Amino acid sequence: MSLSHFSAAEVQAVGASLQSPEDLGNREDVELQWAIKASNHAETYFNLITSVDPSVLRLTKQDDEIYSQFRTEFKDFKVDIIDVAELKSAEAKIKWRAFCESFKDMDDYNYGSLLRIDCKKDYTESNSIFALRIQFLAIEIARNREGYNADLRKTKGIVNDSKDS
Repeated sequence: MSLSHFSAAEVQAVGASLQSPEDLGNREDVELQWAIKASNHAETYFNLITSVDPSVLRLTKQDDEIYSQFRTEFKDFKVDIIDVAELKSAEAKIKWRAFCESFKDMDDYNYGSLLRIDCKKDYTESNSIFALRIQFLAIEIARNREGYNADLRKTKGIVNDSKDS
C-alpha cells in the first residue's frame, strides 16, 4: 500500500495523533514516519485477514478482554460500516477516551492506525480513517469474531481490483 493516496493533511493528522506537539514541534519527518508505520501496519493486517480465517485470528493476548469491554461499552456500535461520527464527534471522543485509557498498560495502545470504514473493502483514501490502535483492535476483533471479515479471503482479488469503488 502506498501513501500516495493520502493527502498531506491526513499524513500530518496521524503524526499529530501519535505524540504531543509540545514534544515534537512541527516535524514533518516524524509525522511521515508515523504515517508510514500506520500504512505498513494496515497492509500487513489486510494481507493477514485475506490469507487466514479471521474468526480464529488473535491480534493480541488481550483480545477477549478488548472484545468484551468493547461490546459492553459500545453494544450498538456498527462495525461493518463505521459511522465516523461515532469515533470522531465530541461526545464520542469522551466515551472512547475512557475506553482507550483502560488499556493504557498495553504497548502502543494510543498509536495511530488506519481503520477501514467499510470492512468489505481494502484500505483506500476514501475507505480509511485514522484511529487509535486500541480503537482499531476493538473494531477489527469484533469484525473478525462477528464474521464481517470472513468473505475477504474469497473476494480478495475483487477487493484489490476495485479500489475506491
